[in-house]
Amino acid sequence: MSDETPVGSPAQPAEPEPEPARSASTTQRPKPGSFWRELPVLLVIAVVLALLINTFLVKAFFIPSGSMEQTLHGCPGCSGDRVLVNKVVYRFRDPRPGDIVVFRGPESWAPEIAFQQPTNPVARALRSVASTFGVASPGEKDFVKRVIAVGGQTVQCCDEKTGRVVVDGRPLDEPYVYSADPSFDEQPFGPITVPAGHLWVMGDHRDESADSRAHVNDADHGTIPVDNVIGKAFVIIWPVDRWASLGTPTDFGGDGKRAPYTVPLLIAIPVVLVLGLGWTTTRRRRR
Repeated sequence: MSDETPVGSPAQPAEPEPEPARSASTTQRPKPGSFWRELPVLLVIAVVLALLINTFLVKAFFIPSGSMEQTLHGCPGCSGDRVLVNKVVYRFRDPRPGDIVVFRGPESWAPEIAFQQPTNPVARALRSVASTFGVASPGEKDFVKRVIAVGGQTVQCCDEKTGRVVVDGRPLDEPYVYSADPSFDEQPFGPITVPAGHLWVMGDHRDESADSRAHVNDADHGTIPVDNVIGKAFVIIWPVDRWASLGTPTDFGGDGKRAPYTVPLLIAIPVVLVLGLGWTTTRRRRR
């Protein structure tokens, strides 16, 4: 028989080529529950990020005393405020009048609140970690006050008419000042010219704050070195009902306003970053 196909007869259909075998990597599906297995890794990443941020950028700080009432709560028996302290801003500029700063007190400054230090090494380590995140009380030599005058300015009290603090001859309008004693009168001091590289600081709770006024007989006449400043308190993060940024008073060139939506934004950013990292990692493993 001839191998040739007769004219007019239909050609045999070509056999379909076999499909290439799919690799196991393309057919493998992620096992259910993989996110929960990755969750501990994500939590470790979140803690490491928080420690890095705390060390170099922003530190959480617990208000230990009532010296800044009622701007910052720290009264006995109440839930003390937790604030975030910007540790970067003063690398680019000096503290300004009106700023609320956290600083290490000079040697002559006695602690406003005494804390019982744990004797157990494990308890001390846990307390140190808790203090890092603003859960436990800070060190005894950490203070929070408001900057009233900076290097080169002259501060004194009080003006003859209204008994206000005077800076460079101008009486200050201080709506944030609080006094638990209605009969409290500001004690006279000064005039004191603040040395270069130093700050004159006062608490908003004027009859309960052991601030620069209590140290006018020290070598630096009550002022503190700028180098002792840890950072600028800029937002209240706890309790939730007091979420707000700490604005600059109008008498110091600010608008005096507090923005209540700053804290949710600050919390949302790291949460989104961590969840986004976990989602990206999961997607890569599925491919």
